[in-house]
Amino acid sequence: MTGPNYLAVRQDWLDRLVEPASEPDLPIFDAHHHLWDRPGWRYLFDELLADISTSGHRIVATAFMQCQAMYRADGPPALRPVGETEFANGIAAMAASGRYGETRVCAAIIGHADLRLGAGVKDVLYAHLKAGGGRFRGVRHITTWDADSSLTNPLSAGPARMLADSRFREGFACLAPLGLLFEAWLFHPQLPELADLSHAFPQTTIVLNHCGGILGIGPYAGRRADILAEWSRDIRALARHDNVNVKIGGLGMRINGFGFERGDDPPSSEHLAAAWRPYVETCIEAFGPDRCLFERNFPVDKGSYSYGACWNAFKRLTRAASPSDRNALFRGTAERLYGVDSFTHASDRIRTTH
Repeated sequence: MTGPNYLAVRQDWLDRLVEPASEPDLPIFDAHHHLWDRPGWRYLFDELLADISTSGHRIVATAFMQCQAMYRADGPPALRPVGETEFANGIAAMAASGRYGETRVCAAIIGHADLRLGAGVKDVLYAHLKAGGGRFRGVRHITTWDADSSLTNPLSAGPARMLADSRFREGFACLAPLGLLFEAWLFHPQLPELADLSHAFPQTTIVLNHCGGILGIGPYAGRRADILAEWSRDIRALARHDNVNVKIGGLGMRINGFGFERGDDPPSSEHLAAAWRPYVETCIEAFGPDRCLFERNFPVDKGSYSYGACWNAFKRLTRAASPSDRNALFRGTAERLYGVDSFTHASDRIRTTH
């Protein structure tokens, strides 16, 4: 399944270019992926493990990101998204057994709760925490909006200026007291709205997804230089808020308009690095490595490039960085934000003592 909101995943096309993993022993925390079983599109534990194992990269842990998968079929509507956390925690338990390799899949879980419930969202958050088995770390309430509705996914598109809604903010205020963070998914013209929210709630940790949702299709097509300038300005302004972090990746979606999927062969890591360089370098310069973390956004981005080429591209782009900065980007920032040091450190001990 792809549909109008996703690029088709063509495994035969991806198989035309297979890159060996550079620096295969570098520990990586994959900070953003989905798992789902949709009509014609299955991406569950086995498919994820296959991508990891065939890539040759050393993925020590992952963070599961809400995607409307495995919601409860009944019960109060507000609590149905808790089923996704139950599902992800079950996958995490399988991975934690060690029977499927080193990777601690779903070591951190981000679920959905409708923050427009206001203070009433607390019951949903408590249910997630209980269902998460100590792995539930926060909420993503998608707020993507544009005047051109063809850019948004109708399953999750929000009304305009949701981040400023008083009920949304009442619910948002419930996160920090419970030690939960907020994952922000919006489009780049909305970055000033997120800056206003972060200013109003400086104690709430915010993780911006996908470099801030850079648009490059529809009314944004053919304007890459102008959009880069606008996005850079707003990213630097957002970075002045110390409670905001940024995930670098998610640049293989149809809305980005890079056109990787149109090539006769899938893009190499060199091709990806060249296309992504201004965005990656701007994010790292603005936020600093300690507030940046790499992500791959599979299976959504799998329509544009392979799992291995994505990580090779990030490695190419950071070759000149210090070892401590690279550790933060590939692993350390994610470990700190998601509180899963014990998982990855344990896998280090396994590797070095056996």
